[in-house]
Amino acid sequence: GGECEKNKGFMSDACPEACKLCTPAPPVDEKDDPLLGRERVVMTTEYGEIVLGFYPTVAPKTVAHILKLFRMGGYDTNHVFRVDKGFVAQVQGVDGGRRAKMSKALRKEAVKNVPDEFSGTPSSKFPDVKHVRGMLSMGKFDEPNSGTSSFSMLLGSAPFLDGKYTIFGRVVAGDHVLSRLETLETKKEGIFVMPKERIEILSSAVMMSYMGQLVIEPPDAAE
Repeated sequence: GGECEKNKGFMSDACPEACKLCTPAPPVDEKDDPLLGRERVVMTTEYGEIVLGFYPTVAPKTVAHILKLFRMGGYDTNHVFRVDKGFVAQVQGVDGGRRAKMSKALRKEAVKNVPDEFSGTPSSKFPDVKHVRGMLSMGKFDEPNSGTSSFSMLLGSAPFLDGKYTIFGRVVAGDHVLSRLETLETKKEGIFVMPKERIEILSSAVMMSYMGQLVIEPPDAAE
């Protein structure tokens, strides 16, 4: 009857089975989305796991940068600092969001700028992708090529971001976790809608997709 959308907070607690929150959708893989590479990142939060897939042909430099930071453990003890329902859940930059100390090597990598890799523009050489729910979009300032390590997971369609922010992948599993985050209490701080509690990334792991299964990345993959 539409209550899963209109009354999400109550329904997620009282009737999760009716809203398909008990049986998450199967993961998206390369058969469903041919833009996906084989690398995956599993981010663990207290609300469940979110699995990220990446678009190496759409944003090769951004994907390489983000994967390197994950392999270095840069997002462990970081947090999702912004949850704007129907818009974005944004992960804080590595240099500002972690509770754990950073090595010099990690700090150096975390503050590196990555170039804009916009798709869908007339001059773009990259495949056309849009800002819709589940896409991964690189955070940045107004200046060109100013992205570092903060990124957003889209919670709805945002066509006004197309051609202005780099899309570099998508959430391939864990949309039910994003839906749960959207039910948390929030507060407004400036332009940001932020959760009142800290949504910490307890751990993360880079893995590989192989025949529909996630397997541990070989040791030399991080080199």
